[in-house]
Amino acid sequence: MYRITDVVKHLLIINVLMYFGSMLLGNPAGSTMHDLVNEVSTDFSLWGRYRLAMFFPTSDFFQPYQIVTHMFMHGDLGHLFFNMFALFMFGPPIEALWGPKRFLFYYLFTGFGALTLHLLASYLEMSYLGGSMYLANVPVLGASGAVFGLLAAFGLLFPNSQIMLLFPPIPMRAKYFVLIYAVIELFLGVSNFNSGVAHFAHVGGALFGLLLILYWRKYGSKL
Repeated sequence: MYRITDVVKHLLIINVLMYFGSMLLGNPAGSTMHDLVNEVSTDFSLWGRYRLAMFFPTSDFFQPYQIVTHMFMHGDLGHLFFNMFALFMFGPPIEALWGPKRFLFYYLFTGFGALTLHLLASYLEMSYLGGSMYLANVPVLGASGAVFGLLAAFGLLFPNSQIMLLFPPIPMRAKYFVLIYAVIELFLGVSNFNSGVAHFAHVGGALFGLLLILYWRKYGSKL
C-alpha cells in the first residue's frame, strides 16, 4: 500500500476546495442541462458555478480561464468522489516511481489532451455529422480526462497488478482493466450513448497519456 504522495495530496485538496468554493457562485438556473442551454440565453451570470466549466470556443460563454478551471470542477459530490478516489488509488504509485515534477506534468498534459480530443469531436459533430450548434453551449468539467491518463499509466507501468472490480467482484490484471475500460468509453463516444458524459475526453486522456509515455520511453524525460 503506497502512502499518499505530495502532488496527489495537493491535487485532492485543490479539487475539493474548488468544488465547495465554487458553490459561492451559486448553482446554475434551470433544472436540467437542456434548460440551461435553451433557456439561459446570453446571460452568463445565470450559469453560476458552471462559469468555471469549459465551453466550446465559439460559445458566447467561453472564457480563456476555463481551459484550466474546468479540470478542477465537478458537477456533484458523486462525480468528485469517484474521480478523487481514482486519483488516490492510482496516483501515488505513479508519482513514487516518476517523482513529483514528472507526475504533475503528466497529469496536466493528459487533462489538456482530453480537452483537445473532446473539442475536436464536438467540432466534427457540429460541422460534419449533423450535430446541433447548441452543443457549443454544453460545458465540460471534471478531472476525468487526467484520471483516465493515470489509468493508462498504471496499466502500462504496473500491468500485472491485480485490481478488484466492484461489479462483478472479481480480480483483474491492470492491463486488461484499462484496455476494456478504454474500449467501452470509445464505443460510448462513437455511439453518442449517454450524451451527458464527455466520453471522448476520457479516451483523450488515456490516448495522450499513452503517447507521452511512449515518447519518454524512446527519447527520455528531462523532468
